[in-house]
Amino acid sequence: MAASAKEGGPAGNAAETAPAEEAPSANTEEEEASALEEIVVTATRTPKALKDVPVVTRVIGSDELRKADATNIQDLLTEEIPGLEFGFSMTQETSLSMSGFGGSAVLFLVDGERLAGETMDNVDYNRLSLGDVGRVEIVKGASSALYGANAVGGVVNLISREDTAPWHLDLNSRYSAMGDEWRAGAVLGLSSGNVRSATTYQFSTRRRVNLTDAFDTASSVHNIFGGTTHNIKERLTWNVAPGLKLVARGGFYYRESDRLNYSDRYHDYSGGLRALWNIREGSELELSYSYDQYDKSRFEGDRRTHDHDYSNRQHILHALFNRFLGKLTLTAGADYMHDYLTTYQFAGNGRHLQHTFDAFVQGDYTPVEWFNAVASLREDYFSASRNNAVTARAAAMFRLAPLSIRLSYSGGFRAPTLKELYMDFDMAGIQMIYGNPDLKPERSHNFNVALERMGNIRDGVLRGSYSLTLSGYYNYYDSRITTEDAPGQGDVEAGARYCNEDGVKVCGVDFNVRYRADMGLGANISYNFLHVGGGTVDSQFSQPRPHSATWRLDYERRLGASYRLLYAALSGRYLGKPESRYPTDGAYSIWKLTLQQSLWRGIAVNFTVDNLFNYRPKIYYWNSAMTTGTTWSIGISIPLDDRL
Repeated sequence: MAASAKEGGPAGNAAETAPAEEAPSANTEEEEASALEEIVVTATRTPKALKDVPVVTRVIGSDELRKADATNIQDLLTEEIPGLEFGFSMTQETSLSMSGFGGSAVLFLVDGERLAGETMDNVDYNRLSLGDVGRVEIVKGASSALYGANAVGGVVNLISREDTAPWHLDLNSRYSAMGDEWRAGAVLGLSSGNVRSATTYQFSTRRRVNLTDAFDTASSVHNIFGGTTHNIKERLTWNVAPGLKLVARGGFYYRESDRLNYSDRYHDYSGGLRALWNIREGSELELSYSYDQYDKSRFEGDRRTHDHDYSNRQHILHALFNRFLGKLTLTAGADYMHDYLTTYQFAGNGRHLQHTFDAFVQGDYTPVEWFNAVASLREDYFSASRNNAVTARAAAMFRLAPLSIRLSYSGGFRAPTLKELYMDFDMAGIQMIYGNPDLKPERSHNFNVALERMGNIRDGVLRGSYSLTLSGYYNYYDSRITTEDAPGQGDVEAGARYCNEDGVKVCGVDFNVRYRADMGLGANISYNFLHVGGGTVDSQFSQPRPHSATWRLDYERRLGASYRLLYAALSGRYLGKPESRYPTDGAYSIWKLTLQQSLWRGIAVNFTVDNLFNYRPKIYYWNSAMTTGTTWSIGISIPLDDRL
């Protein structure tokens, strides 16, 4: 676990300033202690030091974000998290598998806010650009007691960074030989008195990539479609008075995917207003409203195929209150969401809406320095399926230096979506998928135990710091929402239909070791073992793999006053063969070499050789590595600020 952001408020808006000319250095004992004191918010929805969080939390901080140089959250998580895999669906939208859970069970947030729309089984990951992100917090396992539906398998929260400099401008661009992909972006920050503004723009474009010829009948994917993306975001912060802050945000997103005989176009319009108020010492209140509209449309040339292909609109009201009473923190919250979906794939080109209400309470108790316990209780109500659910979570941490022990139970709940209830849609011309208005909600029980040891080596050449983390988890599913064969009848053609299945069991082990020497050498190895039993979690798009791993060996050191080698790394990931009833290309590993050089005033040049050993799958299936072999990319980032 690592990060470097500082917390900016009770709701988890990270305030992080990274001086452009500051050179990264090898970790010292003091830096290790500082990382442990970093404030995180996703696991408990309250500001809490990482070392004190009783739920296992993985933090990807600003330093790791810089080194990864990823375009969006998909690129980042693929390299950082074992047991997590992104694949394709039939229309080449992205599917997700994380620790045995599909994308519909993993909740993605931006500064704690939900996103509208979906492409396969989750949000459009291309929307989640990283230009203005200060850190990413990942909580595996059920978090429904705090976040409700879609948090059955975990939560991924992208937290924005804030800068207090009078002005700063970050420019970046990257070219990848894989598909002649270009990415360009800029982040402009302005600060005057009590008002701060952050404006972010990112553009990317890629041509179609041919993987194999059309005569390769064994492969299901023959090329990767090209396309263009624009992402614009504005975030305005006003410190109205001591203890009162307002945060307004707005965004526009556009993506066009060029298919063989048509193009799909995606638009998103989002906005929101949040108030953070320190009512008095020890009491904090957060109120917010957010709006998000995600639209999809298909064009054949200049002709739109339908009047309204897909439009999902969400209005969300949110309230959160924290009361700090010495050793006890009490939290209470409530949300209301108006969820509206219209599509020609509803009967009669219709529309459906759902009202969702929830309320939750949490107690966070630290009677002694070495023990912490958190208990949460929540109730949700969903109007479309007329379902309500009570979920709970209990977690405890024992810190017996240098060992920390974390134990937790959490309940999961996911109500069927409007799509799963009512939508009948054609899956890429291959089969029909039918909604089921009689679906029951998913429920799960998650148990987790984790051991963590951190320390320092103070003798010899290998002076530095290390951490070892071993965690095991067990999940039991009731009424998991999946699909089953649906025979045709009358005018209804055969296909698949959403249904419930019981008795799915998912268990696994995560292991991570990190080491950082004072002389600049570092190593990070993560491994995940996964076992699925009692049901059929896998699909042809999302296939759990029993074994997966990621690793990185790196070195960073200042070479001179004006020139230095910021970072050199050899990294990779291994994905074992899925235990699946569907075709697959088996196990494989991908290696990457990364060089990042900082030249003058923080100007950095990044060079990467990806798929270093030229791996190519024998067949290209939905979960294959979509690669044509060894490729390379080069990028540059230029920070400018008032110190020029």
